[in-house]
Amino acid sequence: MNNLLTPWNRRLAWALPMIALLAGCDGGNAPAPTPAPEKPHAVATYVSAPWDALPVVSDSDLQAGFESWRSACQRLKNDPIWGTTCAAAANVPGNAGDIRGFLKQQLDVYGLRSADNTPNGLITGYYEPVYPGSLTETKTAHVPVFGVPDDLIIVNLESIYPELKGKRLRGRLEGRVLKPYDDAGTINQQGSSAKPIAWLTHPMDLQFLQIQGSGRIQLADGRQLRVGYADQNGFPYRPIGRWLVEQGELKKEEVSMGAISTWAKANPQRIPELLASNPSYVFFSTRPDSNEGPRGSLNVPLTAGYSVAVDRKVIPLGSLLWLSTTRPDGTPVVRPVAAQDTGGAIVGEVRADLFWGTGDAAGELAGNMKQQGQIWMLWPKGAALPKVPDTPL
Repeated sequence: MNNLLTPWNRRLAWALPMIALLAGCDGGNAPAPTPAPEKPHAVATYVSAPWDALPVVSDSDLQAGFESWRSACQRLKNDPIWGTTCAAAANVPGNAGDIRGFLKQQLDVYGLRSADNTPNGLITGYYEPVYPGSLTETKTAHVPVFGVPDDLIIVNLESIYPELKGKRLRGRLEGRVLKPYDDAGTINQQGSSAKPIAWLTHPMDLQFLQIQGSGRIQLADGRQLRVGYADQNGFPYRPIGRWLVEQGELKKEEVSMGAISTWAKANPQRIPELLASNPSYVFFSTRPDSNEGPRGSLNVPLTAGYSVAVDRKVIPLGSLLWLSTTRPDGTPVVRPVAAQDTGGAIVGEVRADLFWGTGDAAGELAGNMKQQGQIWMLWPKGAALPKVPDTPL
């Protein structure tokens, strides 16, 4: 290995100890924090493919997927990659024939490949949960949903080091020294300086709310309070299901939201230990109530069944994708989807998290989604493909 440091490496050598010191970084506005990678992130492979290589989709799925993608075009109108295509999309009629013609005229097809050069990857699901709660602390609603603390300091590394675009550090000032913020175990035990925006009835509801990144709180008077990810404490996300596997409580193939909930009900005395195994803690803000889906990292409402969370190092937000996977019962899911969100566990070259909607039915579907699938990226003709770092930041 060459021991001479380039200007880039000198800067990275300075930045990485700070990242380690503060125990995590993320890519900005996301429903959940980005985890610390366990191994270097492989360079994504984009394989050019003809249009007829795409699996056939129904007209209704084509129209719904296209509308989901087009709904974000107002956010992308100045984007150097998608701006021109979005401007042209505004005048496309909603019928399937015109949509197909537009896509073929404007976009090229690229299949995604994993590190071992296979087209298959993991497709999971997420949703917007609804949990009982209160705007004030009561005997039954006693688990605080915290807003963002005033003493949470955020350092945008891009402002000093452009090569660290999208990377942020989080911590607390003690004198003139920036120290790591409290981890989840500490906050769960000791509370926070932040003001609660609501109260839930069970600590597992809060944990699942943090994992999903947004949700609704059902109030006693029939109203629902909508909340969404506002920030997090800077620690890497660590799946609580992994801890249960390491403890010998569940087998890897058994891990699901339902299995975790069942274990928690049977072992209430160990819930604090379970929650402390994930040091990441998400802070929330209230969101306007509407019939739209929750807003993802692109700050547009998600469309049930047609919006996905992706690894933005591989797939830029705003991209139009072609997804081929199955539901947990084996029913095929083949459709265009819009990359409109990110998530802490969504890391890899062929990886997506499909948003299924709001409520218990969507939650059951999302909680059981651990399917194999393939992804094609539809990319503007003539645009340079994304540059993916081969070193985790």
